[in-house]
Amino acid sequence: QVQLVESGGGLVQAGDSLRLSCAASGHTFTTYTMAWFRQAPGKSREFVIAMTWSEFSTSKYYGDSVEGRFTISRDGAKNAVYLQMDNLQPEDTAVYYCAAGQTLRPTASSDYDNWGQGTQVTVSS
Repeated sequence: QVQLVESGGGLVQAGDSLRLSCAASGHTFTTYTMAWFRQAPGKSREFVIAMTWSEFSTSKYYGDSVEGRFTISRDGAKNAVYLQMDNLQPEDTAVYYCAAGQTLRPTASSDYDNWGQGTQVTVSS
């Protein structure tokens, strides 16, 4: 099993940037997927961005509302993934969760086996 811990959330103004970190511990695999989801009060959990890697290739997947503003990256040596969020808007306010697993559906929250506790991102206008 993999344990995940998110960090980097906070309160920012519209147009600002944040970088969220997800530190992983425990067993990982050569072929793996890590992703970010978010959930605002009164709303369902929403896919944000994901990254899949293997010995053959690396792929990235983007949610409709964040493509062009958010990017995902990985540091294999540190067992960590990062979510760089630029030009944040009030509608980005949510708890952001890191997820990991071996899945063929990177955008489906139900396909992930491991979840972090979440980190709050609040964007004021």
